[in-house]
Amino acid sequence: MREQDMTRRRLLGVGGTLGAMTVTGLVTSAKLSRRPAATGNQLRSAVPLPPAFQVPLPIPAVLKPAGTSGGVDRYQITQREATLEILPGVKTSAWTYEGTFPGPTIESRRARPINVTHRNELPVPTVVHLHGGHTPAASDGYPTDLVIPDGWQEPTHMMHGMGGMSDRRAVTSKLTRDYTFPMDQRPTLLWYHDHRMDFTAPAIWRGLAGLHIIRDDAEDALGLPAGDHELPLMIADRAFDDHGELTYPALDGTLRERPGVRESHLGGVLGDVILVNGAPWPLHEVEGARYRLRVLNASNARHYDLQAVTDDGRRLDLVQVGADQGLLAAPVTHHTLPIAPAERYDIIVDFAKIPVGGRVRIINRLGSGRTRDVMAFRVTRKATDHSRIPRVLAHDLPTWRRSDAVRVRDFSFRAGRMHGRHGWVIGGKAFDPARTDVTTRLGDVEVWRLIADVHHPVHLHLVGFKILSRGGKAPLPHDAGLKDTISLRPGEAAKIITRFDGYRGRYLFHCHNAEHEDMGMMANLEII
Repeated sequence: MREQDMTRRRLLGVGGTLGAMTVTGLVTSAKLSRRPAATGNQLRSAVPLPPAFQVPLPIPAVLKPAGTSGGVDRYQITQREATLEILPGVKTSAWTYEGTFPGPTIESRRARPINVTHRNELPVPTVVHLHGGHTPAASDGYPTDLVIPDGWQEPTHMMHGMGGMSDRRAVTSKLTRDYTFPMDQRPTLLWYHDHRMDFTAPAIWRGLAGLHIIRDDAEDALGLPAGDHELPLMIADRAFDDHGELTYPALDGTLRERPGVRESHLGGVLGDVILVNGAPWPLHEVEGARYRLRVLNASNARHYDLQAVTDDGRRLDLVQVGADQGLLAAPVTHHTLPIAPAERYDIIVDFAKIPVGGRVRIINRLGSGRTRDVMAFRVTRKATDHSRIPRVLAHDLPTWRRSDAVRVRDFSFRAGRMHGRHGWVIGGKAFDPARTDVTTRLGDVEVWRLIADVHHPVHLHLVGFKILSRGGKAPLPHDAGLKDTISLRPGEAAKIITRFDGYRGRYLFHCHNAEHEDMGMMANLEII
């Protein structure tokens, strides 16, 4: 639904659904959405941009463990500034994990714990969150559990209620921090990124993001495309200034004191360069066979509607085999696939019928101009393909029913006021680490009813969930499987169901439009 099509009558209807939204709030938010099918405002690069489909697709290196004793794999990652060549022939400064963007990929086995020691050599504090991980609270990357760099002095003019808000439960560490991940969860694609309170968006924009893949024997035995025929694809948009540096509309370019973005980008920051694995509009050479594409939208605010098309206009099927939290029960075939910030999809594309030399473009149907192109594949030779797509993929999906729920909760996600400024709120409240917003018991099943004003990709920490309905109707085809992020469309209400299991402690739920998150759209979830 297009924002400009939301009439006052429609807004009144939405506002009455939960009784939690005002028409004023909805209208204000709709004005912040600048273009159809997007929430945010696009930056324009000042440096000459390369033509599409010229740069080879990079594959992030797989990080080797520093140790494997005692049944635990131990990794070490240094967060540091690095100079990268993102655009051909142009040097760009970035904040990185291990000197690369994306950071190195971690591959782990189900139920084999890992420990990751992060060392912060950046000029500001950081936090690491393993997005989609079933993680003990102490290692979940709560936004005030900071890793403090050497020489850091707390700014003296932090804004009340934002970066300067006290959190008595914060656990900070100097220079390094050990994060423990049990990996006791379904095999899937996760990602790790910075989660520092008020400054998540610019930190991710500068490069603090990497992939994490969990595998197990049962998935390995399915016969899905593997090896060189399995490709991780981190899609992210960025923009560059006339010196080739990443440009971002931060109110404080040092990311030390004043959080937030300029008024024109309150809805979210969009770039005009589409990167895949850190390369602009890349090209990848493939064989005429099936490929498994592990797709992550790591953009701050940009939504995509992906489609695979040949140069003569023929569409290829996108066969979805997995969602955020692992394999589906059975494959689902799409012609287009919408993906919001932080969502992941596991899809199979078959290049067998593409002639040698033929090209398949991945386009974004929501983009325009240069942002309509994402990447391309060129078939270099025919190949024997022993992979398959089983009719049954997984038997371990949860079977929660509405009757299992011990309670139903309502949450509205909308524009609001945060300490006298424009912001984004959940249930009328901006984030406060000192406040508990939701308390639930370990093992409880709950139904949550969510409603949005503009686009809000809503993410729950710790747990996955099933989507029960959208707008009172059945879920959409791409809603299949177990999710940890749901893309709420403008004016849309949805119901999800989950079980709060695994660990006790303090967790979060929030919008994963990173600018919305930084400007108040987070809430605390206490599991007791």
